[in-house]
Amino acid sequence: MILNKIFKNTLLLLAACLVLSACATKKEVATEAIKGQMQGDVYTGTDSVEYLADGVPDRVFFATNESILTTASRETLRAQAAWLRKNSSINVVLEGHADERGTREYNLALGERRANSAKDYLMTYGISSDRISVLSYGKERPVDSGSNPLAWSKNRRSVTVKAN
Repeated sequence: MILNKIFKNTLLLLAACLVLSACATKKEVATEAIKGQMQGDVYTGTDSVEYLADGVPDRVFFATNESILTTASRETLRAQAAWLRKNSSINVVLEGHADERGTREYNLALGERRANSAKDYLMTYGISSDRISVLSYGKERPVDSGSNPLAWSKNRRSVTVKAN
């Protein structure tokens, strides 16, 4: 009787361990897929990027609650500045965006800071402020409607579009 109870408890414990290890393995696989497209909490993939011109990406990405440009963002903006110098008749709008977290007002202000950060950087490379407008959409225009770290990372961006 006691041996039977020990045997049942051991089987129950073993089954619980198997279930928990299966969940941990599944979570790890999902996390690896996300890590492949992110550096820290900044998106590094290309599936949501379009192009301002041939070989010149139209957007830069930001860390959570940040408007500081990453190294990759500065490289993209240098390419945009070079293209804009060659195409001096083109004006652009820098659209600032945020992820879904936070209030509407906070995200509108954050989007504006992000777009202004990109504008300031373009200006250091000789692009006149008269050619650059800034517009914030906050969290109103997500590129990815998911509610997870990868989607949020894609939505924290500044997009350079040709002005009409």
